[in-house]
Amino acid sequence: MAEDSRVSGVVSGEHAAPARVLVIVGPTAVGKSALAQELAVRLDGEIVSADSMQVYTGMDIGTAKTPVAARRVAHHCLDLVSPGEPFSAALYQQAARSAIQAIAAKGRLPIVCGGTGLYVRAAVDDFTFGSGEQAGSPRRREYEAIASERGAEALHELLCQRDAESAALIHPNNSRRVVRALEFLDEGLTYATQQAGFSARESVYHARFIGLDMDREALYARIDARVRMMVAEGLLGEIEALLAAGLREAITASQAIGYKEFMPVLEGTSDLESAIAEVAKSSRRYAKRQLTWFRADPRISWIDVTHRTLLQTAEAALDAIDWSAPSVAGPQSHIHL
Repeated sequence: MAEDSRVSGVVSGEHAAPARVLVIVGPTAVGKSALAQELAVRLDGEIVSADSMQVYTGMDIGTAKTPVAARRVAHHCLDLVSPGEPFSAALYQQAARSAIQAIAAKGRLPIVCGGTGLYVRAAVDDFTFGSGEQAGSPRRREYEAIASERGAEALHELLCQRDAESAALIHPNNSRRVVRALEFLDEGLTYATQQAGFSARESVYHARFIGLDMDREALYARIDARVRMMVAEGLLGEIEALLAAGLREAITASQAIGYKEFMPVLEGTSDLESAIAEVAKSSRRYAKRQLTWFRADPRISWIDVTHRTLLQTAEAALDAIDWSAPSVAGPQSHIHL
């Protein structure tokens, strides 16, 4: 399919030039997936999902995966693991970059699309995770035991003794991050240098970022409607099947918005309308957090889609993409790994 003339030369994989990658971000329910598909069709692209819950098999309706029958182009990084399997941003980074490389090698445009900010950055930006992010390090249990038996402050003091610079960046009560910093040290790295790389906002690709936003009341109305549509499409049946397969024991997956709120309904301890209201409220809070994260990235060109149709949004996105401009790293932020 012929690509839009405004983004000619979509992939620059020759002579070791970094591949061109389009990134589409924004809050939940704003229309990212629909735009990604529209642009992928126009630009001969394929989609790389950047959603931390869409990696799980069987979690389809509640994570708003584009149904297989509705996919107009190839999608990647969906259904990577079962809900009970451990997964991390580091593992996602490997999968996403493999997908981007494969798409670019075919002369197509990789389009990273999703609302999980860390996954977006893991896919396209220049920072690495310690091996402890992929699987528990040999000493993780030891560090966790210190926090459990002696308290978070004792664990933080251990980090202070070994790496005062990194310790100064982490609140003493944030034991999970302190453990991560200690694991970095075990690998010959430091949390402080990883943090600096994370804040630099430099992509390993020739990336362009499009952000979608809309009027808050309109967005919240979309969120409310989406929750009810998910229920109508069979979300409770999906959760029931997942529970039968052990979702309760799947620590990360069981905390997904749209799943944890409905489990009590199936267990007879809550009513449906209360659960629907709770999912909508949690989703609105999540949308706010997403916008806070993405607004900190000066590379993103924002499009207000409140009064735009999908086709109008696609045109606005195409107008905003300028591959001729050099990739620019924005100022440091204070978002921590």
